[in-house]
Amino acid sequence: MDRGNMYEGKNMALFEEEMDSNPMVSSLLNKLANYTNLTQGVVEHEADEDSKRKEVKVPRMGTFIGVYLPCLQNILGVILFLRLTWIVGTAGVLESFIIVFMCCACTMLTAISMSAIATNGVVPAGGSYYMISRSLGPEFGGAVGLCFYLGTTFAGAMYILGTIEILLTYISPSAAIFKAEEVGEETEAMLNNMRVYGTCIIILMAIVVFVGVKYVNKLALVFLACVILSIIAIYAGVIKTAFDPPDFPICLLGNRTLSKRSFDVCAKFTESNNETKTTTLWRLFCDSSLLNATCDDYFSLNNVTEIQGIPGIMSGVLADNLWSAYSEKGSIVEKKDQPSVAGSEDTKMGGLPYVFTDIMTYFTMLVGIYFPSVTGIMAGSNRSGDLKDAQKSIPTGTILAISTTSFIYLSCIVLFGACIEGVILRDKFGEAVDGNLVVGTLAWPSPWVIVIGSFFSTCGAGLQSLTGAPRLLQAIARDGIVPFLQVFGHGKANGEPTWALLLTAGICEIGILIASLDSVAPILSMFFLMCYMFVNLACAVQTLLRTPNWRPRFKYYHWTLSFLGMSLCLALMFICSWYYALIAMLIAGCIYKYIEYRGAEKEWGDGIRGLSLNAARYALLRVEDGPPHTKNWRPQLLVLLNLDSEQLVKHPRLLSFTSQLKAGKGLTIVGSVLQGIYLDKCTEAQKAEENVKALMGVEKTKGFCQIVVSPHFRDGISYLIQSAGLGGMKHNTVLMAWPQSWKQTENRFSWKNFVDTVRETTAAQQALLVAKNIDLFPTNQERFTEGNIDVWWIVHDGGMLMLLPFLLRQHKVWRKCKMRIFTVAQMDDNSIQMKKDLQMFLYHLRLNAEVEVVEMFENDISAFTYEKTLMMEQRSQMLKQMQLSKNEREREAQLIHDRNTASHSAPAIKASVAAAVPEKVQMTWTKEKFVAEKHKNKDSNVSGFKDIFNMKPNQSNVRRMHTAVKLNGVVLNKSQHAQLVLLNMPGPPKNRKGDENYMEFLEVLTEGLDRVLLVRGSGREVITIYS
Repeated sequence: MDRGNMYEGKNMALFEEEMDSNPMVSSLLNKLANYTNLTQGVVEHEADEDSKRKEVKVPRMGTFIGVYLPCLQNILGVILFLRLTWIVGTAGVLESFIIVFMCCACTMLTAISMSAIATNGVVPAGGSYYMISRSLGPEFGGAVGLCFYLGTTFAGAMYILGTIEILLTYISPSAAIFKAEEVGEETEAMLNNMRVYGTCIIILMAIVVFVGVKYVNKLALVFLACVILSIIAIYAGVIKTAFDPPDFPICLLGNRTLSKRSFDVCAKFTESNNETKTTTLWRLFCDSSLLNATCDDYFSLNNVTEIQGIPGIMSGVLADNLWSAYSEKGSIVEKKDQPSVAGSEDTKMGGLPYVFTDIMTYFTMLVGIYFPSVTGIMAGSNRSGDLKDAQKSIPTGTILAISTTSFIYLSCIVLFGACIEGVILRDKFGEAVDGNLVVGTLAWPSPWVIVIGSFFSTCGAGLQSLTGAPRLLQAIARDGIVPFLQVFGHGKANGEPTWALLLTAGICEIGILIASLDSVAPILSMFFLMCYMFVNLACAVQTLLRTPNWRPRFKYYHWTLSFLGMSLCLALMFICSWYYALIAMLIAGCIYKYIEYRGAEKEWGDGIRGLSLNAARYALLRVEDGPPHTKNWRPQLLVLLNLDSEQLVKHPRLLSFTSQLKAGKGLTIVGSVLQGIYLDKCTEAQKAEENVKALMGVEKTKGFCQIVVSPHFRDGISYLIQSAGLGGMKHNTVLMAWPQSWKQTENRFSWKNFVDTVRETTAAQQALLVAKNIDLFPTNQERFTEGNIDVWWIVHDGGMLMLLPFLLRQHKVWRKCKMRIFTVAQMDDNSIQMKKDLQMFLYHLRLNAEVEVVEMFENDISAFTYEKTLMMEQRSQMLKQMQLSKNEREREAQLIHDRNTASHSAPAIKASVAAAVPEKVQMTWTKEKFVAEKHKNKDSNVSGFKDIFNMKPNQSNVRRMHTAVKLNGVVLNKSQHAQLVLLNMPGPPKNRKGDENYMEFLEVLTEGLDRVLLVRGSGREVITIYS
């Protein structure tokens, strides 16, 4: 069907040319409406790579089921049941309130930032990692994604440790494998039990996850029900204490709390049948059961009293629990206002049934232990692929969940402080209340509600972590930004991440081998805090940059909130543990740099790129648009490359030399000109640019590429010299190769272009470097082990000749070369004084170089010079007179050569030269006219040749040739074996008629030298003796 029929009857005939590349709006909207969220990493949503993708069922999860409940389940957990009472007891109600408020504020601010990012476009599955990587770029995305992954994995370890602690301390203490043989070994035995049981549980959980995730997801609701029932039980228990407090008596000796595990009666002796008997407690403190036995000093001096462990909400115990009671490791838990008589201090505490603290406590440490209990705010956004309306559900659900849990935590702190006696709150494992879970003692109807509930909820949370973490790693691996993680992108046929699960279980095992819940908690705090910090940073950066694509549906955010959230995260990291914070930052930094150097190039339109552009714009505006100070001057190069017919670079060594000269510093613009019209040549220009960029990559030349298409080669170079660069970032030096083929007759424009370029750089006040025999220059891989860089300093050009060897010797290729400076003394110069002055000048410039003054005396112009000048002038005269076809021009050049070697006669030439182009074209021809014209041309031609062979050379040219020949002889004598010779480049003649002669002078000047760099200064000082 032809295009005409295709658009027949349509109203869009005007746009029919565009239809191939730009779809109609109606078809675009139709595609968008049928968009399906696929798992992140499986199919990148920007690129529909897989045409055979299966249709995914339209997800139908609302805010409550899809976001609110998962967040609730992830946030409420092990810390609430196992550690919150202990934190309240140790830090006091006020400081605990501050800890919880800080952590909750941090997550709330993060949730606001996250909501803004999540509602700025469609977020496929992959949640937080996806959001950060697409907002801040692959480097930050990878670093934060892996931090989040490590955090989730360590969270799994923490939940498993919590599960075992509940099992071995509160459900079945007899199940412990390791028992304490001696006093004081209880902690070590407990840690070993944790390690053995933890390893078994992790293997079991990994198998469950491997066999089927669907079972984990089905059980999630059961685990959530356990958590909610436990919390309701706590609130019910608090209400009950108001009128009927539960009976949990605590035994105190003086003001010291006693552990009820080793005795039953809280008294020194009992009366029965008028007989006084000592109790088990007596036997623990004395050496026998007799009343006259030798007892512990403190035991003898103080009474045993029994107080109520949970006096209830109306008892006013809140006033006692307001303030902190931090302690050293191994100190006894004491009640502050209880009367006590101090005994002698030398008695051994170990073995006595006191309640001891197991770790040293202080404010910042408690922050680290508590923070994991507020993590889990990403649970909703991680399920973004399964939501009916992610942009509405994620903000609402997450913020509601954080508000709910913050209320629960803050109210629990006040209620625990108001209901429970301080010594029980500080008793981490409930030893004073018969080994009950402290929160359990408060609950109604039974402590077992909490014990069983918390056991299942920690189990569930551990399973959730082991399910979520491998998926996150798989998403990162499939994005291809971290090359060594590629293997973890693979999995079972149904996409289950098998390898990722094994790695996750391995990292979890590290956490379990640490074995202490209080040591693992700060580690995962670090990783989560870092992740949250970057979420806030992403939102702040996007808002401040006002990126056109930043249009979140969630409007209640502000960059100040994000910035506050970011600062709070950073502060909390260092509050928790400054050394863990530094280690976490180091890990993230290493991942960042690794992705930057080795990672795949990804263009996600991220905020950091926008930030770079803004910073570049700001810096460019700050850099004044004028010449820099001499101290700051360095060659900012415009490298002019020649391309062949395939758009490949003719002289790649020019780029090698550029990178050796620059060593990655300053500005480099690599320019080239294509001859033609841009509309016809735009594809070739793109190809040329790709080739040049590829070569720049190979040669490690850091810079920019600019290809110009121009009808005339000459004009293109002029455009580049005038307009390359931007603002203050403009080139000040032009580097080009010497046109080797300028003498070849088919290339008669190359020398004209070259001389014009020299003139234009001078007009633009730019320095010029011309590399002769560029193909003999070293590659970046070569190393000169010896040799010299010789500088022939004939005229002062602003010190450019001094600066270049110094810069070259910074590079590995030239590092071992020595620098020698030669200068030329005339007849009336004092060469000894010149040498001294030059040495002093170099000393002030802080340059190390050998100095030599070469004397050039006036002498007669040799016949060779005269002959060479004559040949040059005859050749240029000849070419001007005749515009011949290629073959005839070659013949003519050969003829002149023969004429100079063996003197030919004029008739021989006369016979070999064809008629020149007529001076004027006549429109009508008669036979007479034709004959007359022919004779006229012949005569003028012959007379022209007679003139050529009878001419005398121009005296000015002879003088110049004399200088060139003499100087070349001196340079060859001294520098023939130098690795590089730098020479002042004489300027082109003011009279344009002598341009070709100028090329000849330069050719003679550099004859016989391997590597030459002709240098022409910009006329301004580029090197200074001042600091």
